[in-house]
Amino acid sequence: MNKNFNFSETGVRVLHEEIEALRAIEPYILDSSFAHACEAILNVKGKVIVTGMGKSGHIASKIAATLASTGTPSFFVHPGEAAHGDLGMIGQDDLVIAISNSGESSEIITLIPVLKRLDITLICITGNESSTMARESDIHLCIHVAQEACPLNLAPTSSTTTTLVMGDAIAIALLEAKGFSAKDFAMSHPGGALGRKLLLRNSKIMHTGKDLPVVSKETSIKEALVEMTSKGLGTVAVVNEDGTIYGIFTDGDLRRVLDKDQSINQPIYRVIKAGCITVPEDMLAAKSLEIMQSYHINSLLVADDRNRLVGAFNMHDLLAAGVF
Repeated sequence: MNKNFNFSETGVRVLHEEIEALRAIEPYILDSSFAHACEAILNVKGKVIVTGMGKSGHIASKIAATLASTGTPSFFVHPGEAAHGDLGMIGQDDLVIAISNSGESSEIITLIPVLKRLDITLICITGNESSTMARESDIHLCIHVAQEACPLNLAPTSSTTTTLVMGDAIAIALLEAKGFSAKDFAMSHPGGALGRKLLLRNSKIMHTGKDLPVVSKETSIKEALVEMTSKGLGTVAVVNEDGTIYGIFTDGDLRRVLDKDQSINQPIYRVIKAGCITVPEDMLAAKSLEIMQSYHINSLLVADDRNRLVGAFNMHDLLAAGVF
């Protein structure tokens, strides 16, 4: 090994070569075949099955996952397994996307006669417009690259990149055509950070009942401190006799009382402002986070449409819920 070998130089060369390969497939996306493929997928009654061998199989699996997460029911089927029973997973209302850079994958070519007998639409993505797969497909999408980024022109590099981007282009074109929204996306990702941001509401994170720090406006500051520390929110809600919210007492208010050497035996309403920022329980927690950051506050009270206290939460609750 050459001790003076420049890894970064090679890395940048690969980057530039793959960027050029992506630019080279733009005409294939502008070709009518791309639009026809998108329309076929958009109108399919069943599922989209994506298949490919080797490195193409890895790319096919990712394309299937991207389609599924953006509103197009899809899954990956290994062509070798399909020839030995998994072909039964494909129904007559489905559509198949088959991927092979050479367009001569024997495992996929073996499946084509069966797909044709079932009258299943076949979209092939290859780097060879004269290949068997290209000729046998209903729609062919070309991802030809002049040279792999591999200096031996052997390891799939530029070709797998262009294939992946072709898949992304299809998925995003379908997403926009369907009017697929961020909320729709979140429904496919309920356990992820995005799902939490787009689906989690205040009602799921707020403290209620015996865990809710609350006192009446006539309660002394001293008693309010006991309530605040026992509930661990660093704040206490102050309510009127009818249960509506009068205001909020925070650790910042406590510091100001102590700095002014005020008595902690006086009613709490005398040292806080009437009124405070409240949020409804059905508001997205992510929106509540924006409000807290905008007003530089660490806690929020949750109120109903009659301004009655129903809950409270703080930044720690949002952090624990993964909203950040």
